[in-house]
Amino acid sequence: MLIRRIEKFLREVDMPATKFGRLAAHDPRFVLDLRNGRIPRTGTEQRVDGFMREYREVHHAG
Repeated sequence: MLIRRIEKFLREVDMPATKFGRLAAHDPRFVLDLRNGRIPRTGTEQRVDGFMREYREVHHAG
């Protein structure tokens, strides 16, 4: 489930939900909306998963 992966990511990298939404989905309310039951489109989910993967690679490469 996407929201679970996002919540884990937010804890892991210590990022506010609104910042994540802006960076990953161009929507600061994205995570809040997911928490409230929003179902993302397949393309959005893939893009967000890609953002988390790339962010981890860049920021945890050391």
